[in-house]
Amino acid sequence: MQDLPKAPSRDLPDDSFHVFDTTLRDGAQREGINLTVADKLTIARHLDDFGVAFIEGGWPGANPRDTEFFARAQAEIDFRHAKLVAFGATRKAGVCAEDDPQVTTLLDSGAPVVTLVAKSHDRHVELALRTTLEENLAMVRDTVAHLRAHGRRVFVDCEHFFDGYRANPEYAKSVVRAAHGAGADVVVLCDTNGGMLPAQVDAVVRTVLADTGARLGIHAQDDTGCAVANTLAAVDAGATHVQCTANGYGERVGNANLFPVVAALELKYGRRVLPEGALREMTRISHAIAEVVNLSPSSHEPYVGVSAFAHKAGLHASAIKVDPDLYQHIDPELVGNTMRMLVSDMAGRASVELKGKELGIDLGGDRELVGRVVERVKERELAGYSYEAADASFELLLRAEADGRARRHFRVESWRAIVEDRPDGTHANEATVKLWAKGERIVATAEGNGPVNALDRALRVALERIYPQLARMELVDYKVRILEGRHGTESTTRVLVTTSDGRAEWSTVGVGENVIAASWQALDDAYAYGLLRAGVEPSEDEAGE
Repeated sequence: MQDLPKAPSRDLPDDSFHVFDTTLRDGAQREGINLTVADKLTIARHLDDFGVAFIEGGWPGANPRDTEFFARAQAEIDFRHAKLVAFGATRKAGVCAEDDPQVTTLLDSGAPVVTLVAKSHDRHVELALRTTLEENLAMVRDTVAHLRAHGRRVFVDCEHFFDGYRANPEYAKSVVRAAHGAGADVVVLCDTNGGMLPAQVDAVVRTVLADTGARLGIHAQDDTGCAVANTLAAVDAGATHVQCTANGYGERVGNANLFPVVAALELKYGRRVLPEGALREMTRISHAIAEVVNLSPSSHEPYVGVSAFAHKAGLHASAIKVDPDLYQHIDPELVGNTMRMLVSDMAGRASVELKGKELGIDLGGDRELVGRVVERVKERELAGYSYEAADASFELLLRAEADGRARRHFRVESWRAIVEDRPDGTHANEATVKLWAKGERIVATAEGNGPVNALDRALRVALERIYPQLARMELVDYKVRILEGRHGTESTTRVLVTTSDGRAEWSTVGVGENVIAASWQALDDAYAYGLLRAGVEPSEDEAGE
């Protein structure tokens, strides 16, 4: 691998290196993704904001959606950084490029750049295209030259290149030469089956570059889990064009992930490929695109996952307290992420101190207090609680230990939930809550579509008059896990609740021998924490013992 500079170059990105995004075409082939035109327009705006050089929008003419996308994208999006790319195929065998309707549609799309897919595996030429090897080369030359004559910039994707190179290296290279000689700006070597390894990619790219003189790119699928590594290996070997998808979306197991590739290029290679400041938007862009495609962002994704800079082990926390760089390969703020400390039964004093600092609670070097919190966490996690997934419940525990008592906005006297099985097969769910708030005893009853929902509504009915801030809060996620126990129905239950006030979300945990009791604990913590977030001071009348 090449020597890496100590700091990234501050030169602005230029045409010497391309970051090419194909989320809207190749990424959209992932199982479970079905993008509307509006979705594609939104993603294109995010990618342009991120600063990629090229956005491949799809195959105009292949379906009405892609045709509409190109028309609307050029009318509705003022691209600041990216150029729009249309994808298509070389002309058909035995047909002139100017007479091929598919090639004409590429020109009609108005896209300034066209990517052509070309066969570079001899068996695919003969079995899939059902033509001769020489005619395939003519198809490449003619289509590239035709598009160039109409003012289009042309990239050529050599499909199945690495497999074709293994079977017939001279023919695979002849396809590269044909595209390059006809005027293609970049010839992209595609690992279409995703079966290559980094050393193999490096060797092939070096040889093809030396033998053809063409400018080369890389398109890697992730079937061996090496798509990002293969992409960077190609860059090491001389490729200056990388094709990726946001969050690694793509057919089968996906494509090279745009975000770790770009982060590696900027932070590890010192190669400037994005506009100034764009890298700090990476985490936001990754999560925003995940929302559009309706897939949860991967918490463990490199650089941008919420766990990418999360630390749990006490040994790690002790080192991070001295110097965060001891257990982090970069400053998370460089990619718009943050360091997080997870508190669990593995936590030591340093973990608790750092978590307190993260939450804005100064423990003041109080070793006795920190020791109590550590022991309390370990004791409760042994009982089934999980604080690494419930920061809000941990903060309430930490504040209770720091204050010497649980200072809450309300004190619950009792609650109950009733499920009635009716003769017609339906169920009625009703809950009653009795509590004290600001010196007032309140009894509230509500119905819901389940016992937990009924409890949630009853709690709101009881408190919203006194604490109107609760009107902005809503339960957005609810998870139940059955922990190990003596028998299935006697097992301990853990409930995690996520609540939102429209600006942020927080999670709370409850544990009990039945799901309703565990849910009540999590709801109680959720609203207590929400009121603290809203700046409402707890009432002394309702302070716990």
